[in-house]
This record gives sequence, structure tokens and C-alpha cells, in this order.
Amino acid sequence: MSALQARLSDIDDSTRRVPQNIDAEQALIGAVLINNDAFRKVSSLVEAEHFHEPSHRKIWEVVAAQIAKGQVANPITLKTYLGDENFGGQTVTSYLARLAAGATTVINAPDYARTVADTAMRRRLIAFGETIVSMAQDAPVEATTASLFSAIESEIEELKPRAASGQAEFRSFDDVANSAIERMCTDWQNEGQPRGLSTGLPALDEVMGGLEAPDLIIVGGRTAMGKTALALNIAGATAKELHLRRIKHQMQTGVVGFFSLEMGDTQLFDRMIAAETGIESWRIRRRKMTQTQLEKVVNTARDLRGLPLHIDETGSLTIAQLANKARSLKKRRGLELLVVDYLQLIKGRENRRDPNRAQEVTEISNGLKGLAKELHVPIIALAQVGRQVDQRDDKRPMLSDLRESGSIEQDADHVLFTYREEYYEERNKPKEGTDAFAAWERRMKEIAGVAEVVVAKNRHGRTGIVTLGYRADVTQFLNEPEAREVQPEQVRERAAKKPTFPAQATVLYGLLKSLTLTKSHVASNEQRAADRRLCKGARLIPLDVARSAFAGEVMPGETEEKVKSGFRAAFVSLVKGGVAFYHGVEETGFFVWLPEMVSE
Repeated sequence: MSALQARLSDIDDSTRRVPQNIDAEQALIGAVLINNDAFRKVSSLVEAEHFHEPSHRKIWEVVAAQIAKGQVANPITLKTYLGDENFGGQTVTSYLARLAAGATTVINAPDYARTVADTAMRRRLIAFGETIVSMAQDAPVEATTASLFSAIESEIEELKPRAASGQAEFRSFDDVANSAIERMCTDWQNEGQPRGLSTGLPALDEVMGGLEAPDLIIVGGRTAMGKTALALNIAGATAKELHLRRIKHQMQTGVVGFFSLEMGDTQLFDRMIAAETGIESWRIRRRKMTQTQLEKVVNTARDLRGLPLHIDETGSLTIAQLANKARSLKKRRGLELLVVDYLQLIKGRENRRDPNRAQEVTEISNGLKGLAKELHVPIIALAQVGRQVDQRDDKRPMLSDLRESGSIEQDADHVLFTYREEYYEERNKPKEGTDAFAAWERRMKEIAGVAEVVVAKNRHGRTGIVTLGYRADVTQFLNEPEAREVQPEQVRERAAKKPTFPAQATVLYGLLKSLTLTKSHVASNEQRAADRRLCKGARLIPLDVARSAFAGEVMPGETEEKVKSGFRAAFVSLVKGGVAFYHGVEETGFFVWLPEMVSE
């Protein structure tokens, strides 16, 4: 028995007048006795313990049991189970008959039930207030105010569901269908936009569909894989979108809440500013900036001043404390998205008797999912992945790698894992000058700045791997990896294997080799600076020259439109084979080039 229940019993036994409505209790029981169908309308609103009169509690328990068995509950059938008890000087049969006779209608039964439940809740609130006084006055010497608050929070959590009971009702399929169709039409009109909040990364939105309430999104990964960076990038992108809605559409929006249990708020600020300005994180962290860089940081921070992003850096929180803070933020500011960094740093109930960590993590993940539903917001919770990942050849995490509890996987609507092969490959650097080093160097150029988000669970769609870009120097995720210099050696290796192309693409390949020798020019420094893929010595062929040669050799006499279409199809085949590339923009002109034909 909890302290609240014990106090409630003391109050009921005292002579003090407490909230009660015996007439409503009698009217409710009478209504059910004359028509058992009324019970089905009120069973979700009231329970036996809500009745103040002990005899009414017993009657209600028997009524509920009878109806649950599919039997009729009336004064005659109940007598068998209530025996010869005295009800204020009346027998069971006469008392129940009086209640039934006094109930002329069952229409008001739900109102009677709400009255009974409401007075019961008021009694519990009185008991709760006295419990707080008692706990504060009679607390043992070793108790702290923090432990007292934790105990009070536990009592509140026990009390709250009772206060909310009856709020959610069944909806008819017609109601569900109407609202679903209305939302579907809205989504259709906004084609290309995620249904929920955008992550700020369209490639990730394409798979997840955005961040929808009340989803619980777990972002797992090993150390240095970018979990916090991804969460902060998403939080920042969401906050910017909310800020833009406020300014552009003059509409009221909520905020993004970020619980940082591991890092301080200033550290998060430094990371966010690094991503916004492109200035290396270490420079900002160590204050090793130039005057120009410092001015850029200050101006950027000024531009972001109105961002609706709220950070809580409390280092140790129970799930109840975290939930209370989130509820408070929702009430004060409104809440659109909640981020928790990270799940394993949250504690269960402070007064838990069972030290089993797996059960505690279960309690935490259950609590986060319940909170997402209660506040109707998406929650992103970061989670650490076990060390066993590092021992495998393929170090991409799997669902089974989530530490300490399978309930994390069960409670989550989405499970994402961040993975960067570059991080692991950097630690396998061979001795310079060896063949292994040359192969390692080529591999590093391929994977530098590439990050993967492994969508291991998606309750609403497909799973798979989303390839993103990642700038480790500023801890920023990009929608796609930045362009990198094409390695001629690798292209020569592909070409030597004689890849199979369609007939027109094969002819075009030969034409481009010839045009490289006769109609091309070496890429300038300006062109190489504009396109990081261009390797040193790359020779560019004007697109119109290549297309004209293709038309004369492959499609003589065809219309310009058909030539363009045929050339495009043939060249795409070469691009997919990794042996040819485009370069340029409309202002400076378009070119094509073959990396294997570079000038030495």
C-alpha cells in the first residue's frame, strides 16, 4: 500500500467531512440495476474504489462480476452474493429494490458516474496534500529533499492516470475515416513534404516520412558515430522551421526541448555554431579564432537568438523528473519535438527496490513512449550501442546491439543507427610506402565525409540505409556526401575490366576518347575549385561538341530533341559505369570528361 492509499484510508475513517455524494452513488447503482446496458456506458468512468460508501463498493464489485460473466445483475441475482448484510437497517433485497425503484431513467447514468469519480478524485487530492505534509514532517534523517520530490513524483504518476481516466473514448470508424481522408488530402496537396516535422535531411525524410507525433525515435550508435550531432542537427532544423512559421505566417508554434544529460548547454551551443558557420569545432571550443571568425560567430548567434530551442543540461534525471519538466515546457511554451541525450543516463524511480538495470531501462523506454503519447509530440532518444559491435567485421549496428534491454526496440516506432566507416578505417592505417597503404589511402578518399543512417526499424514504412554527408570538423550532417575528387587510377581499373554498355553508349565512349585528344582543354584552377570531382589534368569536352559528334555518328538525320534524348541515355550509362562525368553550370557552360584520359 502506497503512502497515498494509507492516508486515504485514514481520511475515510476520520470524522472529518470529505467530498462525497451518496445520492449520486445510489442513483448510479439504481440505473444499472434497472438496465444493465447502462453499465457498459459507465464502466470506463467509474470503478468500485470510487464509491465512498463501503457497501456501495461491494455492490458495484458484484454487479461488475455478474455482467462480466454475461449474467443479469438485479436485486434478486445479487442477493446470493451479498448475503444478509444490513444496509442502514434494511435487508439487501429491500435496499437494492429501493435503489432500482428510485432510478426512473438510465440516460443520466454517465453524469452520475462522473460525479462519483470526481468526488473520489477530490478525496485523493486531499489525501495527497496531507501525505506531502506528513512526508516532509516525518522524513527520516537520511532522506533528502531530492528523494522526497522523487517519492512525491511517484505518487503523482500513480494519481494522474486516474485523473485522466475516461478522457479517451472509442471513435466510430466513420469518424476515423473522415479525419484520415481529410489529412490524406492535405498531405496529397503538399506532395513532397514530410507528413510530420522535417528532419532537415530530405534523404532521411524520404524513408521515415518526417517526425510524427506520437512516435518514439531511437537513435543508436557507438561513440563518435555522430548520434548527438544528428540529434542536434534535427533539433536545429526543426527550431528554424518553427521560427520561420512564426515570422512568415504570423502563427503561434511550440518549441523544441533538448535534454542534454551528458553535455553542457554551452558545449551544445558551440557545436551548433560550428555547424552554422562552418568554423571548425575545435577553434570555437578553444577560442582559437581569428577576428573575422569571431565576428561571424557573434553575428550568427545574434541571428539565432529567437530560435525556439530550449536546453536542459541537468546531469541526472529520473524518468518522472524528465516527464514533469517536459509537461511544464509543454504547458508554458508549447512543445513540438523533444530530444533526450541519452537514454541510458536516465534513471528509473529513485526508490526502486529492484536493482535490475534491464527492468529499469524497460521502465524508462515505456515512460518515454507514454510521454510521447501523452504530450502528442515525437520524441528522439539517443541510445548507446554495446562494444560487441567493434569486434565484428561489419560494424554496422543491429537491433540486437541495443544495450541493456530489448524493450527499447519494442517501444520504439523507429530505430536509427549512425555509422561512419571513415572512423574505423582511420584506425587501421598501414605503414606508409607499402601497397597496403596505397589501397588504404584510396579507400579513405572514397569514404571520407560519408555517413550512414541505418533505418533498422520503421513501424510506418521501409527500412534500409540512408547515405548522408558528414563534416566531422564542424559536426554537421549533410543531405548527401560532398563531391570528392575522382581518382583516375580507379577509373582505369574499371575501364580495363571492359564494362558492358548498350550499343549507343559503347559508340559514345569511343567518341569521347577521340574528342579528348582533339577537341578538349585542361580544366582551369577556377573550374577545379568549383567542382571538387575534377582531378588534376582533367580534360573537358564541350557538351555541344560531344552531342554533335554523337548525332553524326549514331543518329544522323534525327531531330534535335531525339538526339538530346539518345545522347542523355547513352551518357547516363557511362556515368553509372563510373567512367564518364558531367561538369559545369548554365552560366559557364557544360562539359563532359573521362577521368582515364587525364593529362600527366
